[in-house]
Amino acid sequence: MAVLPAPISPWSGVPLRVLFVAEKPLRGELSLVGPDGNVAAKSTGRQGGPPYFWFAEVASPPAGTWHATLALDGGAAGCNAITRDITVGDSASPPERGSSASVWPIRNSWNRATENLYSAWVQKLFDAPVDQELSWPTLTNVLRDRSRNILFNYLGLGEDEMGIIYHPDCAKFPYYLRAYFAFKLGLPFGYSHCSRGKEGSAPRCSNWGNIANAGGGSGGLAASFRRFLPVLSDAVQSGNGRTAAADNNTDFYPVPLTQDALRPGTIYADPYGHILMLVRRVPQADGKAGLLFAADAEPDGSVTRKRFWRGNFLFVHDPALGSPGFKHFRPVVRTANGSLRRLTNEEIAKDPQFADFSLQQSKLGMEEFYDRMDEVISPEPLDPMRAMEDAISSLEEQVKTRVTAVENGRKYQSGHGDADMPSGASIFETSGAWEDFATPARDFRMLIAIDVVTNFPDHVASHPNRYAMPDGKSVEEVKAELESMLASELASRKFTYTRSDGSQWTLSLKDVIGRAVDFEMGYNLNDCVELRWGAPDGSMEASTCQRHAPAVQRAKMSEYRNWFRERHWPTHA
Repeated sequence: MAVLPAPISPWSGVPLRVLFVAEKPLRGELSLVGPDGNVAAKSTGRQGGPPYFWFAEVASPPAGTWHATLALDGGAAGCNAITRDITVGDSASPPERGSSASVWPIRNSWNRATENLYSAWVQKLFDAPVDQELSWPTLTNVLRDRSRNILFNYLGLGEDEMGIIYHPDCAKFPYYLRAYFAFKLGLPFGYSHCSRGKEGSAPRCSNWGNIANAGGGSGGLAASFRRFLPVLSDAVQSGNGRTAAADNNTDFYPVPLTQDALRPGTIYADPYGHILMLVRRVPQADGKAGLLFAADAEPDGSVTRKRFWRGNFLFVHDPALGSPGFKHFRPVVRTANGSLRRLTNEEIAKDPQFADFSLQQSKLGMEEFYDRMDEVISPEPLDPMRAMEDAISSLEEQVKTRVTAVENGRKYQSGHGDADMPSGASIFETSGAWEDFATPARDFRMLIAIDVVTNFPDHVASHPNRYAMPDGKSVEEVKAELESMLASELASRKFTYTRSDGSQWTLSLKDVIGRAVDFEMGYNLNDCVELRWGAPDGSMEASTCQRHAPAVQRAKMSEYRNWFRERHWPTHA
């Protein structure tokens, strides 16, 4: 059990916010009882799982001793409530001071309790109804939302109102969140300088930096954290997530595919360089499939919540690409002499605070991995029609995020000349305008997603035991119904994009799938948006096209087209 009152030194001039976190699915209600003995606030219900948490807030708490009480349903006499006292002052306490020896002072350690608090904080940060589309221009917008971020101005420094900008890409995204949480709670933190992998081998890490050897400097604690962020950003990239599963010299370690291990804050490193972070699990219930939500950041800085499915959580074993899969941050501990180090895989496996290092994923083939994930997310057989509808919804979600990415490129190009195009595999990982506004990696994944959806009826037919097949119907009859439903859904689901002249154009998912071949060369930000969406030559849709990529770039794209056509990600030399 862990309790986090916020801010670090509660006082009557700011809201009192309390997070109560449990490892087990206890049933109960959280109440905040004021100094006068009256209940001032109650939780709206238990969230998460695992860990499980309750949240309650009082806007203007009177000074005195408060009691955060979790009243348990059905508890035995004397064991039916858990209470923690919280002292609320009548004035603000002196803020914590920085240190020249460390980026921030270390006052806590990573253990099961702080990991559970981290998971609960992550889920609250990205929480919303399952059918709500969630996206933000940058991570800055997320962290400055007081209704989501219970650690907003937690240190009492006004640290979240000092203009700190959080603009990570997918690889830096989990590091920024982990560093932010560690900064607020005074936890150890470190990061590695890693390669991207070469000569057919997984990425390897050389130097390890941490807050104890990065130094603090002058200007206060918040200023020290602000200076640290670009140091962290310059050091980490997607290779950090794809290090070999058994390697100890890494920032992440692989975990088993279980509901307990796949908790908010877990990262997913796909074999092609994209990294996502789990933010919520929704259990299977009432005939509906379970859901696993993740968030990620794109090169343009936008942050989006999306669901787990084969179309965007890609998995394949290739020694040249490294070890993909779900991983946890490696715990950083402080030694007796005050220096920091990381726990080894063996230490993690033996430590009851963690005990979740596993090489299970590295022993699974692609289909075995997805079958295991289906069992974790939805242990009971799925209704095939609902399952396909979920897959179509996931593709639709993916297409709509591409709308935003292409539109960002259109806006950028309205005031700029042609962006430089890198050569070879660097089109997927580079810097500058191409990295921010071209979409080769996104389009590669979308093509795979299209394959998943269009092949779904065949998948059900070849795996009937995984689905709750209707009584009295043959596999072929179910497949035919799925094909009919697929055609109808693809035609009815529509979206709009902005053409070069600012007008709107509507397409359907059926159009997207019919234009899959065009998306093999639709990623260049120097092309007009109509071309990037596969508008046919001479069509009304294409009539507003005003620019084309230079011929030398089109030649490169033609050379690289087979990567997309064959769904084969190129490796770095």
